[in-house]
Amino acid sequence: MMDQRLGTPQAITDIPGILVGNWTDPVGHTGCTVVLCPSGTIASGEVFGAAPGSRETELLRPGMTVEEVNAVLITGGSAFGLAAADGVMHWLEEHEIGMDAAGFTVPIVPAAALFDLNLGDPTARPDADAGYAACEAAGSSVEEGNVGAGTGATVAKNHGLGRARKGGLGSSSQRKGGLVVGALAAVNAVGEIIDEAGELLAGAVPGADEGPRLEGIDEGPPPGANTVLVVVATNAKLSRERAHLLAIAASEGVKQAVRPAHTAWDGDTIFSLATGEVDAEQSDVERLAVSTTADAIRRGVRAATGVPGAPAAPAA
Repeated sequence: MMDQRLGTPQAITDIPGILVGNWTDPVGHTGCTVVLCPSGTIASGEVFGAAPGSRETELLRPGMTVEEVNAVLITGGSAFGLAAADGVMHWLEEHEIGMDAAGFTVPIVPAAALFDLNLGDPTARPDADAGYAACEAAGSSVEEGNVGAGTGATVAKNHGLGRARKGGLGSSSQRKGGLVVGALAAVNAVGEIIDEAGELLAGAVPGADEGPRLEGIDEGPPPGANTVLVVVATNAKLSRERAHLLAIAASEGVKQAVRPAHTAWDGDTIFSLATGEVDAEQSDVERLAVSTTADAIRRGVRAATGVPGAPAAPAA
């Protein structure tokens, strides 16, 4: 049943050709999420946090030879979870989707991971089979909350891991005429989550024990323990350079919804996709990216349900 705080679902799959699939381990509290892209999708991205875990992000920079991608993976399991990208590549290869390289099909799959090992079973990590299963499950309906890469996500850890709230997976989209911009976010931030009015949506649990901290660090959780992963997509025609600007704009949406964002303990990473269907002003694309990214983050937290060690955000 849809959380009444969420309203009418709008998702990144409102962009024609974009599909989303999840693999979820509710016992181990981890999972992965794949975004499948239509042929010809231009991609870029940017890493904003100081503790990222990623794969194939270098090829997304302006000036790189390969401009198109076939899928994007966001995953739990920390760096171990990046193995799920192998399964995504296998699925794409079986379906003959990828770059033609001297007669071989080579799927292009950038990926980024978040740290969720401290919530459930630390040995439970998405692997190649999980990535393959996420592709098999891909469709136009996007689940939110404790699913996929949001399964083990937590937020509000700037006062200690023992005071964390449950994060999750969220998606949103907005339109201006024929232009559509959508976002998908796995919300696992150090910072607390701020609502549309600038009020606290998900703050540290009051009165709880602060829990473990890394020896030698006076404030905040261990490096690598957090990350907001975002895929922002549009049906606009964008060059690689304009797609890169789209990722930078989406980071402003992260900063609207997460405080503090992009810290030394975050691996915040944003992927941007452009399917090239409509002409649009860059200013319109970026403006919608800011608001839809912030909305996707809030939706992920509002849809999340509490688990031992991480209660859900209080209902409004």
